[in-house]
Amino acid sequence: MTELPDIAPFRIRLDELDAQMADPNLFADPKRAALVSRDQQRMARLVADYEEVAKIEAQIEEARGLLRDEQADPDLRELAELELPENESKLEELKRAVLLAMIPPDPTDNRNTLLEIRAGTGGDEAALFAGELFRAYSRFADTIGWRVQLMSASEAERGGFKEVIALITGEAVYRQLKFESGVHRVQRVPVTEANGRIHTSTVTVAVMPEAEDVDVAIDPQELEITVSRASGPGGQGVNTTDSAVQILHKPTGMIVTCADERSQIKNKAKAMTVLRSRLLKLKEEEERAKYAAERRGQIGTGDRSERIRTYNFPQSRVTDHRIGLTLQSLNQVMEGEFDPLVKALLEEDMALKLAEFGQHA
Repeated sequence: MTELPDIAPFRIRLDELDAQMADPNLFADPKRAALVSRDQQRMARLVADYEEVAKIEAQIEEARGLLRDEQADPDLRELAELELPENESKLEELKRAVLLAMIPPDPTDNRNTLLEIRAGTGGDEAALFAGELFRAYSRFADTIGWRVQLMSASEAERGGFKEVIALITGEAVYRQLKFESGVHRVQRVPVTEANGRIHTSTVTVAVMPEAEDVDVAIDPQELEITVSRASGPGGQGVNTTDSAVQILHKPTGMIVTCADERSQIKNKAKAMTVLRSRLLKLKEEEERAKYAAERRGQIGTGDRSERIRTYNFPQSRVTDHRIGLTLQSLNQVMEGEFDPLVKALLEEDMALKLAEFGQHA
C-alpha cells in the first residue's frame, strides 16, 4: 500500500493556525479571518484523516493476525474475514484523500474568473459558435449559482460575438473553469451552406483568475488611456458622451476596450480589471512554461493555440482531446451541462498531481 509522507510538518502548521484563530485581533480583518479559518479546517481534517489511517491499519493487522492464527476463535476469524476487504478499501480511499489534502492548493482556485471568448477561423460561423459557447457557459454558471457580469462584447453582424468578456463570480470558479482555456473546434453544417457540407470553425477561450492588486504591479506611466464616444445600441446617453475607454499597456502591447457602461469611470474600472487579469495570466503562463519543461504529464498549458475540444454536431459528439474523453451528449453540453467534462478534467489533474507528489514525497 502507498506510504504516506511525514505528518509532522502538517501538525506544526495546524498548531500555528490554531494559535491564529485564538487571537481576537484576527477577526478585525474579515477576509484574512475567513482564509485562516478555511486553512485551519482543511489542516484539521487532514490530521484527523491521517490518524484514522493509523487506526484502520491497526485493525487490518489485527484481522490478518486472526486469520493466520488457526487456534483463534472461529467466530472472530469469520468476522475478521468479512471486515478485512472493507477496511482495505476504506484505507486506500482515506490514504488518497490524505495525499490530496497534502498537495498545496492552487492559490487562485477560489478566485472569481474572467472568461474571454473570441471567434477564430470560420468567419460568421465562428462568431455564431462563440455566442453559443458563451450562452452554454452562462447556463452552467447559473446552475451552480455563480453570477455572470458582461465586461465587454463585440457583436458580429450575423449574430454571435467577435469577442466577449465576462466576469464570473462565485465559489471556486477558477478551479472548475481553468481547463477550458484553448481552442474549441466546431464541426457542423452552417445555416448558409446550400450543399449540406460540414464546415470546421474555431473559437479561442481564455480563462483568467481575477487579479488582485498584490498580484500585478501596474505603473500608471506604462498606460495609455484614450476615451471616445461609444457606438451601438443603448439609447441617447451612449452616443452623446465620451464613455468608451481603451487602455494600452505599453510594455506588453495589450489593448483593452470597454464601452458597455454609460459611465467612463465604470468602463475604465472594468477595463483595468480585464487588463490586470490578462497580465496575471501572462505571468502564470511564463512560470508554467518553465515548470512544464521538468514536468512530464499535464492536462494542458492553457495556451490559446492548443486545440482542446471538438464539438461535432452531426454526430452529437463532444471530444476532449487532452484526456481522450468522448461524450455523446452535445445538446446537453450546449445547454450548460459541463459537469461531466469539468469533473473528468479535475480527476485527471488530481491523478497527475498525486503521481508527482508521490515521486517527491
